[in-house]
Amino acid sequence: MRIPIEFVLFGLMLLGVALFRKRELEISLVGLLVILAYAAFFSAFPTGTGADGLIRHLEREWVIATNLLLLLIGFELLSSHFEHSNVPDHLPRLLPDNWTGGLVLLGIIFVLAAFLDNIAAAVLGGVMARHVYKGRVSVGFLAAIVAAANAGGAGSVIGDTTTTIMWLNGVSPITVLAAYVAAVAAFAVFGPLSALYQHRFQPILANDFGERPLHWRRVWIVAVILAIAVAANVLANLLSEGEETAPWLGIALWIAILVTSPIARPDWSAMRPAAKGAIFLVALVLSASLMPVRALPDPSWQSAFFLGLLSSVFDNIPLTVLALRQGGYDWALLSYAVGFGGSMVWFGSSAGVALTNEYPEGRSVTAWLKQGWFVPLAYVVGFAVMLLVTGWDPS
Repeated sequence: MRIPIEFVLFGLMLLGVALFRKRELEISLVGLLVILAYAAFFSAFPTGTGADGLIRHLEREWVIATNLLLLLIGFELLSSHFEHSNVPDHLPRLLPDNWTGGLVLLGIIFVLAAFLDNIAAAVLGGVMARHVYKGRVSVGFLAAIVAAANAGGAGSVIGDTTTTIMWLNGVSPITVLAAYVAAVAAFAVFGPLSALYQHRFQPILANDFGERPLHWRRVWIVAVILAIAVAANVLANLLSEGEETAPWLGIALWIAILVTSPIARPDWSAMRPAAKGAIFLVALVLSASLMPVRALPDPSWQSAFFLGLLSSVFDNIPLTVLALRQGGYDWALLSYAVGFGGSMVWFGSSAGVALTNEYPEGRSVTAWLKQGWFVPLAYVVGFAVMLLVTGWDPS
């Protein structure tokens, strides 16, 4: 079977990112330009040929790309507010002192992700982990943080971009909710294993929160910004007619950040590393959107399982859109597969890219797979449990 050249170019770009992780931004931008040039002069864009095809493609993708830029940078500023509030310094007093403290922390991330975008849940989880473990967080636990954020959003139509797209295209929120059968089963696997691994790497230090007082202004700013983000997410989805017309969530987040900045100044210096990670992710998303994936395998639980594996290295948004156009899938099972599947590689989801802005050591595919081996295992277990409990129920 002939493999399109675009896939070869995209694969080479991903290989370059994996091998030269200190140059991932440059590699992703060069890769995007090469794929654009090939589509322009030798092939075609998904929306047509030539300049007209490129313009129509960008019109289709600009909302997602802009939203990712605004969210990745904005949530990094939000995490700086959270960190400077000193709340993370008091967490060791509230979490269990043994390995179950890490499990509870992952549970908090799981619950947050059901209401927030998985980017925010992962970033806040990374801040909390850095404090409770005194900066010594293993790559395996980073993989677990991303997995918790993606699993928590898998069954919520406001918790992940892919589930939101399903909702906007007529899939019932009750239908998507069933994905928590698989997500909870997966959490039961990677949660304890990753917490035990992190406890051996660096245990939580009991009651080691010092005398640093809480900065209540920043606490309330974090609460207000999160509330505005949730409200904007819900309203944008309710008021849109099956299509995202603008990056409303990102815009609302930045309005909240700017309005509250006179009360407590954000750490604007965090924008530079966050912007590099955001541009890298957008380059990956745009490159993936240019792949000539015009059809998927016939809907079945086997193809849904394969799409989950593919989402670890391929943008799950165009995969979800193609599945919706094709129809005939079990949407709850698919939302778990493409939502949680991206956790298996650090750049497989926006949550992973956002978290590795805080922890650059996580930008190693080898370390992510070696230390976070329980995430692929959890994916398989969660998928199998849901298949046994609910069966294959296409609608």
